[in-house]
Amino acid sequence: MSAGLSPRLAVLIDAENSPARIADPLFEAIGSRGRACVRRIFGDFSHPGIRPWIDVLSRHALDARQHFPLTRSKNGADIALVIEAMDLLHGGLVDGFCLVSSDSDFTRLAGRIREHGLAVHGFGGSKTPSSFRLACDSFVDTDAFGLASCAAAKPDDAPSSERLHPSAAVPVLRRLIAGLDSEDGWIPLAALGVALGAQQPDFDPRAFGCARLGDLVRKAGAFEVRQRQGEGYRLRLRTADATA
Repeated sequence: MSAGLSPRLAVLIDAENSPARIADPLFEAIGSRGRACVRRIFGDFSHPGIRPWIDVLSRHALDARQHFPLTRSKNGADIALVIEAMDLLHGGLVDGFCLVSSDSDFTRLAGRIREHGLAVHGFGGSKTPSSFRLACDSFVDTDAFGLASCAAAKPDDAPSSERLHPSAAVPVLRRLIAGLDSEDGWIPLAALGVALGAQQPDFDPRAFGCARLGDLVRKAGAFEVRQRQGEGYRLRLRTADATA
């Protein structure tokens, strides 16, 4: 990767396990990680469940790879995606991959890519098995895309049953903070973000109705947050929570 340029990413979408409605927020999330230089989607686009993707192909410059099923097996498109990933991996044209699927069959693919030193960003629904989530460097729950957009438009209108309260994230955040070194109890927010990415890659603030980790920390109610001039945000457990 050239100095000063964002990572070149290959976006490979399993259309059989990814709904077309996630396309816009998906590419917005990918854009924060690098440049989507390769954009390919795999599936049988004559199938009613996949056909909605046709309407978004041109909007996101997606290269559709049609798979005509020769048998009733559902794995043909998956195999085509894996072959494409291996070609790109050994071609040396990209710095990382975005694998969009809720299928655990791509767990080994993610691991193989990481073995070659390239980043793997996974995107899938809440049903995605932990094996695939943990095989990725980061994982985004695409079911939270709808919650995030709803919260941004009308925060009070989204039914509480559709998202977790920010306080539900406290046990995970508290455990990670306890494992970080600190002389005065204050932890850089960036350090917490790194720890989440390494130990809990499927953690997504949007599942709690928050757009960013900083928003979640403030709304959780268990942390003090401050920022000194010239420094990033820092946080620590409130006194009552620290002694609990």
